[in-house]
Amino acid sequence: MTHQAVDSFIRHDWTPEEIIAIYDLPLLDLIARANAVHREFHDVNDVQKASLLSIKTGGCPENCSYCPQSAHHKEVHLDRVDMMKTEEVLSVAARAKAAGADRFCMGAAWRNARDGAEFDSVLDMVRGVRALGMEACVTLGMLNGAQASRLKQAGLTAYNHNLDTGPDYYKSIVTTRNYEDRLDTLKAVRGAGIEMCCGGIVGMGESVADRAGLLQVLASFTPHPESVPINALVPVAGTPLGERERIDPLDFVRMIATTRIVLPASRVRLSAGRSTLNREAQILCMVAGANSIFYGEALLTTPNVTENEDDALFSALSPQSHAEEAMG
Repeated sequence: MTHQAVDSFIRHDWTPEEIIAIYDLPLLDLIARANAVHREFHDVNDVQKASLLSIKTGGCPENCSYCPQSAHHKEVHLDRVDMMKTEEVLSVAARAKAAGADRFCMGAAWRNARDGAEFDSVLDMVRGVRALGMEACVTLGMLNGAQASRLKQAGLTAYNHNLDTGPDYYKSIVTTRNYEDRLDTLKAVRGAGIEMCCGGIVGMGESVADRAGLLQVLASFTPHPESVPINALVPVAGTPLGERERIDPLDFVRMIATTRIVLPASRVRLSAGRSTLNREAQILCMVAGANSIFYGEALLTTPNVTENEDDALFSALSPQSHAEEAMG
């Protein structure tokens, strides 16, 4: 595909109706279309392993309905952890690299990044992760332009700041900030020349129209977000969404496939909730366009697939050789 063809294939003017129509296609047609787009833009055998570490856990002043780290959710049983030391974080990063991860993500339960010693330590962590030869991503809450510039200077690859859901449903999930707050941070990230890691969560009671609304906003960015994590809600007891039923795995596959079609050049990441999918469902997500997983037994404070299970997953994806059996 020529550069001109690629540019024309990437759209920023999707309507919610168009996105819903894609989401509602017969499942096999939807997966086939998504796989064709995936093959145009990506090596289908390139599935990136990323590792995610909570460097400061709990006590967040935001009231996100899904999040066990919110200080508002008093019934959640969570061990708060103060800011980790840089050397501890880099030791975890080195182990992640040895296990095959080439992207290391660090999250702090803050409403917004604040200048001072803790932010300076994050900059040191970023420098250290980059010195290991890994991509570095952080999620620190809201961010201003000056802070984004300092992160860029430290070598940050990407900044994660999820929109969570479509703009119409957002107020049903969070009330301590608004959608514009999220967009302002993403503008600061883009303005500093940092890659944007931005996605959402499905299974929070939102409609398909809300899912389409999220993808429409993501597609409106120029360029599209380089990285798009798609999370399935992990209900945590004590949070307002703690009693919700988990999303049907095939609805999750539909969301992955629709994301791939609407955001063809982005890296689509299987994120939280992957632990509830069996190996075959995860592979179906990859056929539908997912090309990254978070590797390791925890995603911030929620459980993830074990490393042994992921090793088995990647073994199944690897080339097989039975030629000697045929010759024997």
